[in-house]
Amino acid sequence: MATDLLELGSKSSRATVLLAHGAGAPMDSPGMTAIAEALTSEDIRVVRFEFAYMAARRSGGSRRPPPRADKLIPEYHAAIDNLQSDCPLIIGGKSMGGRVASMIADELFEADRIAGLLCVGYPFHPPHKPEQLRTEHLKSLRTPTLFCQGTRDQFGSIDEVSDYELSSSIQLAWFEDGDHDLKPRKRVSGFTHQDHMKTMAQSASAWVERIGS
Repeated sequence: MATDLLELGSKSSRATVLLAHGAGAPMDSPGMTAIAEALTSEDIRVVRFEFAYMAARRSGGSRRPPPRADKLIPEYHAAIDNLQSDCPLIIGGKSMGGRVASMIADELFEADRIAGLLCVGYPFHPPHKPEQLRTEHLKSLRTPTLFCQGTRDQFGSIDEVSDYELSSSIQLAWFEDGDHDLKPRKRVSGFTHQDHMKTMAQSASAWVERIGS
């Protein structure tokens, strides 16, 4: 079970976001760190944790693919149980981590344990397999949710996602020419990754304000 937590920001912040990593990168990867630092700049405390399979890779263990998303649910619950927060709690993550969080969000929201769900680069389908949708549970999601997505994400572009049936509780924030990490091609879009990280954090900040009012 994952137990170690990596914290950034003050416990007196207006919200705490618990973030799980994606399938292939650890909790302290440059991408996860960029997300955490951007959110912290908006007075949002960020706590990251690592699933056991990724912790095993860090210590030189097996590099097998991660377990199925549903098999990681107990580890996400354990991370929540190990977390101390005096402010509203939002769960979420990058890619696969956000998908796992989305699978447990409603039960926690209905129990008043969380205030919302924040996902960066939600994996709507595997790359190049648009027919294998991971959206069934998103049709009836009741938890206030923000998805921050790149318009050219190979896990679900803006053109693809616009045709999906999604719950009205889900707000989508799109980032021009962003890939799965929200990284744009500057020559194409005129934006940098830093630009999108800043706007992502501002969007999350405004959303936190709305769901808390």
